[in-house]
Amino acid sequence: MTTDGPPDPRLHPYRDDLAADYLRGQIEAPRYVEGTAYRVAVSHLPLRRAPKADAPLETEALFGETATVYDEKDGWGWAQIQDGYVGYLKMEGLAEDAPKPTHRLTALRSYLYPKPDIKTPPLDLINMNALLVADGKEGPFLPLATGGYVFARHAKPLQTAAEDYVAIAEMFLGTPYLWGGKTSLGLDCSGLVQLSLQAAGFDCPRDTDMQRGALGEKVEDLADLRRGDIVFWPGHVGIMRSTIALLHANAHHMAVAVEPLEDAKARIASEGAAEMEVRRMPALSGGGAAV
Repeated sequence: MTTDGPPDPRLHPYRDDLAADYLRGQIEAPRYVEGTAYRVAVSHLPLRRAPKADAPLETEALFGETATVYDEKDGWGWAQIQDGYVGYLKMEGLAEDAPKPTHRLTALRSYLYPKPDIKTPPLDLINMNALLVADGKEGPFLPLATGGYVFARHAKPLQTAAEDYVAIAEMFLGTPYLWGGKTSLGLDCSGLVQLSLQAAGFDCPRDTDMQRGALGEKVEDLADLRRGDIVFWPGHVGIMRSTIALLHANAHHMAVAVEPLEDAKARIASEGAAEMEVRRMPALSGGGAAV
């Protein structure tokens, strides 16, 4: 949000015909809606730019995350999801109950079973950072208050943050590039950064420009790069895996890949984006309360 314009519509639910009630005084609208909280009840739910299956993918809401729906029509909900992003979701992927989560999935993927038995056909395949409501423990499984069972070693209490977000990002090596994606089935550059930092307990916005304005402190000496530094170009972002190697989801490799930073710089500059900024997070361990 800038001081000389309206609030960013990616993060503020308002349209010509309505706005979220909490935006009263910021946005003029013919009506204001309180919104209804739902829970994402499927592995990952596309958030689209328009209420059409072929509309561009903006991002994805993950299993267990909340979505506040402000308008519903023809099976689509216009909603704000847990990280603040606004767009259109299929209502069939939402559940009306939205209990407070207790755990976060820490494996890249894990099956959700109908019973605490690995031989039963699974209900779904959920992804890293899915939010779970555990209801005790049953053998090696966590029974979920929302239904189903997850292998307990694939999850940790919500307040437990990963020690190294670079190691989290490395888990996605080879994942296909998908614009707007946020899972190990496919993700984009800012999705990789958001997932990795969130797993380590950092609050991280979704898009590259938002991340550049919110994360860490600017590194003035570009000859002094460190593992974990976040490297930005206009429209692109990556994480330093070492002092010389960049880890990033990119459309050149169409995957999450590691390459020398100098190679990436030269290629990106040749495509017209020579400006580069590096930002340093406060620590590789104990980033703060998990969110």
